[in-house]
Amino acid sequence: MRIGFIGLGNVGGKLAGSLLRNGHAVVVRDLHPALVAEFVARGATAADSPRELAETVDIVITCLPSPAASAAVAEGPDGFLPVLRAGQVWMEMSTTDYAEVLRLGALVEAQGALFMECPVSGGCHRAETGNISIFAGGPREGFERVLPVLTTLGRRVLHTGPLGTASRLKVMTNYLCTVHLVALAEALTTCKAVGLDMNTTYEAIRISSGNSFVHETESQVILNGSRDINFTMDLVAKDIGLFDDLARDAGVALEMSPLIVRLFDEARATYGDREFSPNIIRRYEEPLGLKVLGTGFPADMVDDEPEEPGYEVVPRR
Repeated sequence: MRIGFIGLGNVGGKLAGSLLRNGHAVVVRDLHPALVAEFVARGATAADSPRELAETVDIVITCLPSPAASAAVAEGPDGFLPVLRAGQVWMEMSTTDYAEVLRLGALVEAQGALFMECPVSGGCHRAETGNISIFAGGPREGFERVLPVLTTLGRRVLHTGPLGTASRLKVMTNYLCTVHLVALAEALTTCKAVGLDMNTTYEAIRISSGNSFVHETESQVILNGSRDINFTMDLVAKDIGLFDDLARDAGVALEMSPLIVRLFDEARATYGDREFSPNIIRRYEEPLGLKVLGTGFPADMVDDEPEEPGYEVVPRR
């Protein structure tokens, strides 16, 4: 089985690497020639366009930064949608708009192909180790069909239901992640300002009811000074905006979400779209003239979860 992968960025490149590492025949496409060349050197084949890629593979996987980017590679001048054939699969692993998922899914089905939305959660470091979580939306028979590929890419796989369910759950989890990040930025800065030791503060949060996945990962890159989570403020703004739109369309009067959207809009205006997202803490550090740092935190992201073999298909209750 040949798998085509479009989008070799921070997350997509890690996922495509897992496919290569596990012996899959992979055809790649990206707008950055250097990324493509890197994968060719590792054993992948390059395609000159999304259409050419789709003509030579059984499964097309996309992992792209926005709904517009996904639509462009599918429907653009060299898009792959017109050449999808019966029996072929498109796995959309981007974080995208559920309405766009439904629209594209209908077009794929009209071609006789299978469309599955498969957004991932857990960050670049878990994508690299095949330890990421995957939400899969689409028909159950389609889920069973792509499950062998999903379990190559991720440790925990949840079938969320029909098309549109996975994308909505994904933007919800990204919203929660962002809320946790802002709360941690405020908590860590406050503890620094009152003179508490930051290593002790980190451990106090980690062993208490205040702990979270975000603390165990993103607090480390805050305290080691790198602030490098391979995720930027423009991508955060896109994700939390999708959640805010979802709630608004459902008539849910949210209070915290508009505040978080505003905080990141202001941060983008101040620090730039491509600033690493943990640097939201600069909003709190800079007026006080301090830097929130610990000692002994590694320069690279640490994932404390033990590396156990296998995978888990999470039951849908």
